[in-house]
Amino acid sequence: MSYRAPVKDMLFVMKELADIESIAALPGLEDASLDTAQAVLEEAARFNNEVVAPLNVKGDKNPSFWKSEVTTTPGFKEAFRQFGEGGWQGVLHPVEYEGQGLPKLIAPPCIEMLNAANPSFALCPLLTDGAIEALLTVGTEEHKQLYVPKLISGEWTVTMNLTEPQASSDLALVRTRAEPQGDGTFKLFGTKIFITYGEHYMAKNIVHLVLAHTPNAPDGVNGTSLFLVPKFITDENGTLGARNDVHCVSIEYKLGVKASPTAVLQFGDHGGAVGQLIGEENRGLEYMFIMMNAARFAVGMQAWRCRSGLIRRPSRSRRIVCKAGLLMAPPNQCRSFTTPTCVACSRLCAP
Repeated sequence: MSYRAPVKDMLFVMKELADIESIAALPGLEDASLDTAQAVLEEAARFNNEVVAPLNVKGDKNPSFWKSEVTTTPGFKEAFRQFGEGGWQGVLHPVEYEGQGLPKLIAPPCIEMLNAANPSFALCPLLTDGAIEALLTVGTEEHKQLYVPKLISGEWTVTMNLTEPQASSDLALVRTRAEPQGDGTFKLFGTKIFITYGEHYMAKNIVHLVLAHTPNAPDGVNGTSLFLVPKFITDENGTLGARNDVHCVSIEYKLGVKASPTAVLQFGDHGGAVGQLIGEENRGLEYMFIMMNAARFAVGMQAWRCRSGLIRRPSRSRRIVCKAGLLMAPPNQCRSFTTPTCVACSRLCAP
């Protein structure tokens, strides 16, 4: 299924409403000009139009499935490799960790295109931005140097592990436990559900950020800590070692976004899943909110992206264009032309 990214509309908003040139005048953002934004958005449009969008229908017809291991939709692994190599995960992340260091103004349009082109595929990198932000905020220097470049490159992906079968959205009822091992590591035991891309082979490793209780921790959310549990245990150089004791035991079969494997993960069935504490004990929910808020930002845009994806796909229906040349969006009445127009253009069409 084809998709036409609204690059013209996006650039209009960046220039006329967000005033991107004033942002480019800020220290450290000198390269974030309108010309740079146009180059980035045009390449993002090409990638999503040509690579990601054609997999959308394939994902619906041939969704991910689980049979001792997860198999994703054919074509997703190669597309994700191109996503990583193209630098799309690192658009807004620091240059010192191999990101592009561009302002957040430029990143959301790229994410919008990805979600509009293929929502199931877009869910894989969705959580990584928030995980990177959390690690940069509360992780040790070793965590930053080892994990952040791998996440930005797309070599590794991230999951967010909160919900449990007995807890649902009440995180005060979390039972996953983390036992200290005396060497700075912990072993985790428990079950997490509704884990987006909790298991797959599109990347070499998966980094699970997990809420759990340590021994003698206070009851409720004030006793949760945040742990980093990799699918494959790594050394200090990032070399992959043995498989960790975290395994997918099933995936959800859904009405929509069927190509995205939503997993049930079991930690510690064979001796304990090795993890590292992020930040201080008993502050896990506070740290997880860094990642959760980034995810809320992304999920909050998904409805618009899906709608945008529908109206941007080629159609035989007649399209109405407003005075500024933008495709019709919300149905406001343009006061000078009496035709539907976009919110951004309404002020230009006012008498």
